[in-house]
Amino acid sequence: MPSPPVPADSIVALLQALVRTPSRAGTDALAPVAECMEDWLGSRGLASRRLRGVDGETIGLYAEIAGARPGGPWTVLDATLDTAGFGEAATWRRPPTDPHIEAGWLHGRGSADSKGGASLFAHLLQAFDRTRDSFAGRLGVLFDLDEHSGRFGGARAFFDQPLDGGPRPRPDGVIIGYPGMERIVTGGRGFLRARLVVHGIAAHSGAARRRGLNAISRASALACALDAAPLPPADPAFGLAPQLTLTGLRAGDGGYSQVPDRCELRIDVRLTPGFTDAAARALVQATIDRQAAGPSGTAGIDVEWIEGWPAYRVPDDDPMVAALHAACRAELGVDLPTAVAGPSNIGNYLHGLGVPALCGFGLRAENIHAANERIALDSIEPVYRIYRDALHRLQRG
Repeated sequence: MPSPPVPADSIVALLQALVRTPSRAGTDALAPVAECMEDWLGSRGLASRRLRGVDGETIGLYAEIAGARPGGPWTVLDATLDTAGFGEAATWRRPPTDPHIEAGWLHGRGSADSKGGASLFAHLLQAFDRTRDSFAGRLGVLFDLDEHSGRFGGARAFFDQPLDGGPRPRPDGVIIGYPGMERIVTGGRGFLRARLVVHGIAAHSGAARRRGLNAISRASALACALDAAPLPPADPAFGLAPQLTLTGLRAGDGGYSQVPDRCELRIDVRLTPGFTDAAARALVQATIDRQAAGPSGTAGIDVEWIEGWPAYRVPDDDPMVAALHAACRAELGVDLPTAVAGPSNIGNYLHGLGVPALCGFGLRAENIHAANERIALDSIEPVYRIYRDALHRLQRG
């Protein structure tokens, strides 16, 4: 029996409606974009529930269907409905909320990350709802409205809150609809962050004898030492090496005539299975200790650690990976590689809960988080068919 056609026009129409609804994290009200998706699902008989934050604000949306046959896994498709900011308006050829189509591309903020994935996942839920008798298990869609803030509030609200007084949700697997057709992303580096406060001794900048101790100079030396700190190479089984990046420096609030007695550094460390949270802390602390051992008088260096997430990778023989890999081969005629992502994502958090998560296969896209973000329309049908095939492989139980 031939597969039903891909509802490409409907996917595009929903995506355009979502792009027209601004949903920048930290800038726009997010209830309207939730209502847009909520109305679309409701008009097709798909019930959804809102996920709310501590202040009662809408930070996510979840909908689910169950197959008629017993057994089978619980799979959740996840995409974000909030977006990055617009940036400088003059760098856009058209307004960021104008989902215009030009030369085979649909433009607009969030078209790639990840309203395109959200529209595609909503249509997959509708398709499986029509064929409940043909599959086992449960299929859910989770739309996060608090992802680009870095809080992942919608996903956290879903996974951290008990359902109907029962246990907290723990699906068998989650597939995150980040864009990109060239590989299947099965993991990501972790991260650890720190704020380092380097102290000095204040003095008048014009003094001839009491020169003080310049916190900026001390912090600069520490920054250079951290920048040059030896990190282990990439683990072949993981694919990426750890990184340490200086991301901020702040000092000198006393004007031109004062030697600063305080300078703040911010660092971001990207973790791998071979370079863990503990190893990163030890490296940073050892570098600090070497710098603090110099002629610093009584001035010290304080460290405030900001908790992050560990690195993770879903094995290639995981059922989700195997199903998506087989579906890609059937549709594209190639064996797509699996890989890990440099940035962290909600998959790192889910790994800590014992929930495997794939975090990258989706529409072909350009200019993510930049001006003139866009998705390729000719990628909609193959990506939809791949996901439909992969879900059928999983839900056959």
